[in-house]
Amino acid sequence: MAAYGTDQGFTDWLAEQGYELPDGAPAPAVLRARGSAYVDGYERFWTGQRVGGVMQELGWPRTGATVNCTVPVPDDVIPPAVITASYRAGWLDAQAPGILTGGTGTAGERVKRQKVDVIEREFFDDGKAEIGGGPSFIDSQIDGLLSQFVCDDTGAAFLWTLGGC
Repeated sequence: MAAYGTDQGFTDWLAEQGYELPDGAPAPAVLRARGSAYVDGYERFWTGQRVGGVMQELGWPRTGATVNCTVPVPDDVIPPAVITASYRAGWLDAQAPGILTGGTGTAGERVKRQKVDVIEREFFDDGKAEIGGGPSFIDSQIDGLLSQFVCDDTGAAFLWTLGGC
């Protein structure tokens, strides 16, 4: 099971943040693997390519990667921000199982209006679900940690949190 960081590193990070895993949470290795898979969902936006090509299990280390479109990341490095983002994603999944996989509803089956007795409420559809559109935004800290590795041809910043991409 490929994952960023180590079980001890994850445990230390939890303690540093003042977080605890809930009772019955999966093992740290499982949470790290889930968090790493979520983080790697951002890969299509990152600069560079996997050092080991398509046979490399995780998105890092990378060759040709940069920080803020300018500073090269060494080919043999997994940036601490990537590891931290995977730890946070793993912790979020422990707190709310399934959060990393996005909504469980199917497009077209979302409740738009609900009436019970005299109480009625209306929901607004968030649009058609797309496959392959990148990870669902769940956390501004993860987004912030990973945005430094994103660069496009215009030099624009990572704008998921503002509704871009």
